[in-house]
Amino acid sequence: MALPNYIFITGFMGSGKTTFGKKLAALLKYDHLDLDQWIEENENVTIEAVFKNEGEQFFRELETKYLKKIIKIKKSAVVSLGGGAVCFNDNLNLVKKNGLLIYIKLSPLVLTNRIIKSKIKRPLLQNLNRKELLTEIKKLLLKRKIFYEQAHLIINDLNLNPKNVAQLMQEYLTTNKS
Repeated sequence: MALPNYIFITGFMGSGKTTFGKKLAALLKYDHLDLDQWIEENENVTIEAVFKNEGEQFFRELETKYLKKIIKIKKSAVVSLGGGAVCFNDNLNLVKKNGLLIYIKLSPLVLTNRIIKSKIKRPLLQNLNRKELLTEIKKLLLKRKIFYEQAHLIINDLNLNPKNVAQLMQEYLTTNKS
């Protein structure tokens, strides 16, 4: 069974969407795109600056705009989405209609530890101590769960290996032919 042109990776901040997306793209011989990086390069501004100067709603509109552009111009790409991309502006239906959506599901504690170690600034999680961070992650995950869990495939960290995921994708596509 042939893979779709687009494979979208979703999950919470710090779940490893970009790192995993690059590995999966290399295995499949697809291009890799990170939606946040694509926005930064094309808008010539950091995501942090967009949140600070324009607000979250403006950022969510940029996500949708560039997601639509990627779908129009790229062929055979693994696209690492921002953590909230599938939760806004009907982006969930857009990605599901145009490719295979994979959700990397990690526990709030694992995400907290990863975010604390990360050098990446997270506009929605700044200036929080460890306890506050864990509480905020749990709260955001609860809100986003309804969107994340509509993915075609849900992968936990035990299966987060490109070869395992490629096999799971093939199994999914074989059993869910439309």
